[in-house]
Amino acid sequence: MKLDLEKCLHCVSTQLVVADIERSIKFYTESLGFDLNFKQDFYAGLGAGPYSIHLKHGDHVQTLPEETDHVNIVIGVTDLDSCYETVVAENIKVIQPLRETPYGREFYIEDPDGYRLAFFDVTS
Repeated sequence: MKLDLEKCLHCVSTQLVVADIERSIKFYTESLGFDLNFKQDFYAGLGAGPYSIHLKHGDHVQTLPEETDHVNIVIGVTDLDSCYETVVAENIKVIQPLRETPYGREFYIEDPDGYRLAFFDVTS
């Protein structure tokens, strides 16, 4: 018998190991608009509606090589152009400018620890 996730699943959260929890909280709340749901000395939960990201302080932060196009988090949005304009205005590091691909429109950013977030247009 398998677990019936459709019946009982409430949420799924990505956990990122970060070097400086305060810096990461500031980035995700002030620049990207997440709310701080809770915080402990070494751990924090951030949310945007029913969606969340958890941050955990750690000494070993894994980053991706610069030449790769892999991402750590994929975020679907309904107003990609506005999101991109805000990212540029906030001076967030854009590693893949807004582009059209065979599978839709997208752009990538990088957080202070080198995690890559892809934003894609869910309306196209």
